[in-house]
This record gives sequence, structure tokens and C-alpha cells, in this order.
Amino acid sequence: MADVITYRDAVAEGIAREMRRDASVVCLGEDIGAAGGVFKTTVGLHKEFGPGRVWDTPISEQAIVGAAMGAALTGMRPVAEIMFSDFLACCWDYLANEIPKVRYMTGGQVTVPLVVRTANGGGLGFGAQHSQATENWALTVPGLKIAAPATPADVIGMLAAAIRSDDPVVFFEHKALLAAKGAPPPPGHVVELGRAAVVREGTDVTLVALASMVPLALRAADLLSGEGIEAEVIDLRSLVPLDTTTVLGSLGRTSRLVTVEENPYQGGWGATVVSVVADEGFGLLDAPVRRVTGECVPLPFADALEEQVIPTAEKVVAAVRSLAAY
Repeated sequence: MADVITYRDAVAEGIAREMRRDASVVCLGEDIGAAGGVFKTTVGLHKEFGPGRVWDTPISEQAIVGAAMGAALTGMRPVAEIMFSDFLACCWDYLANEIPKVRYMTGGQVTVPLVVRTANGGGLGFGAQHSQATENWALTVPGLKIAAPATPADVIGMLAAAIRSDDPVVFFEHKALLAAKGAPPPPGHVVELGRAAVVREGTDVTLVALASMVPLALRAADLLSGEGIEAEVIDLRSLVPLDTTTVLGSLGRTSRLVTVEENPYQGGWGATVVSVVADEGFGLLDAPVRRVTGECVPLPFADALEEQVIPTAEKVVAAVRSLAAY
């Protein structure tokens, strides 16, 4: 394998590894076959595995996720693609009301081992209906696991864990990261869902981020370092399961916390992290907690306006400065 792999290619590689390993893994979605996916994240799968395991579907999110649910109930491990995460709203009954409830309502007799992959987030000027970060939607539904990798290696490792999970997983691939490059992981690489990563060590403040906010937080940490403030950066990787142990451990070293999330302030995942810290780690804090989030408005199309709405490294730096002076 090459010395580096793009986030985009890592998606196809991660799926291919699991399809080679397990014949029950199938893929379905719009244009994922010969076309290789609208974001080119399924290139090569149709050629290697054929139309029997890579299914092009009609333009119907309900049909895609409904078929995936049926396949999962009958022994397959389907990987369904919803082209944009905004379109999860089109199949919300299956995703919120049917799939996550089956295992509980059958007393554990029936599992629904499926993955719903989707392209998530803003920063590319795709407009209000194609740019939302929607992890917070899924976070409101008990019974769903939620994964959102920030690096190519984590894409591959977390896809392996997601596809092998006996519970349904919503897998958010960030559009703004698709061209990002990183070292490819070794064969058999699996990243356990619910295990955060400390991607930069620091002593003065903890920055907790997810997906595209991880490189943004790292940029902010570099800027802060020039001012004598050393930030520790945590990549949460997944929201369910949520690794609060790593967050609290970091807070024990830094005593200050800033969450960096693309979701809107209202109902964002950072609020859940902050409430856990208030319950379980209040004594560790030497300053108030800050949340850097998206604004509570539809995302503008114009790039200059979109930058006003979603977090930037400068907004993170400003939040940290206010805590450092507290």
C-alpha cells in the first residue's frame, strides 16, 4: 500500500477489507456501483465484488435504509450510504423509530447489524440543505452507535468496528476531510468505538473535538502555543459510546475545558460532554467551560458567510484566551 492514503480512499479501503473478510457484508446506495459514489468513496468495490454485493439503488432514502434493515434482520451485514447527512431526515422513521428498537423489543433475540454511512458537515459552500453537521440528530436516539472519524487510519479502523458491531451504527464521513491524507493503517486494523484519542498533549486547557473540528482544534493549539498556552486536544472519534473517561483524565491535567463542535449550539453534543463534566468532574475545573459551536442559523451558501457560522481556529483561540485569563 502507498505511504499515504486519502480519507476518501480510506472509506473504500475500509469497506473492501471487511467485504473480503466476511461474505455477509454488502453495500447499497445511490451511484455507489460503477460510478464509485458521488464523493468517490466507493471506487473499486463494484469491480471487485460485483453487483451481487454492491447494489445501486433508486433515489429513495427510505428504500435504502428499509432494505438495509431487512437485510440485517436476515443475516447480512449491510453498509448503506445516504449521500448527504441532511437526507437522514428522509428515512428518519427507520433510523429513529424502527432500527434502534428491534434488539430491545425482541428481548435480544434479533439484532440489526447495519451501518448507515453518510457525508456530513459544512465548509465547502454546499448550502443550507447539504452542509449540516447532524451528529446531534442521531445522538437523541437511544440504540444507535455514532462514529465520526477524523483521519484516514481511523476511517478504516472504525469502519471495521462499525461493520462488525451487532448494533446499528451511523457513520459520519466529513466532506471537508475527504481530500485529507494520512498514513494507512496495517492489515487487520480495528479502532474500538468509544475510545477517544489524545492527539496533542498539553497542560493548560483541554480541547475536545470531533471529525473536521480535530484538525481545526490542532491549528488553534499551534496558535495558542505561540502565546505560551499549551492545549491538549482530544479526538472523541465516536459519540456513542462516549469516552468521558479520557476527557475527565485530561481535565485532571489541565483544569480547563473547551468543546469544539460543528453542530449548532442548541442540542449539540458538547452540551452532553459538559453536563457529564459538571456531574463527575466539577472539582477538576478552575474556570468556566466554553463551547465553540456552529451558530443556530441555516448554513449560508457564500463562503464568507459560512465562515461566520461554523467554528474557526480563531474562534477557538478567543475562547481559550478568555479562560486563560480567568
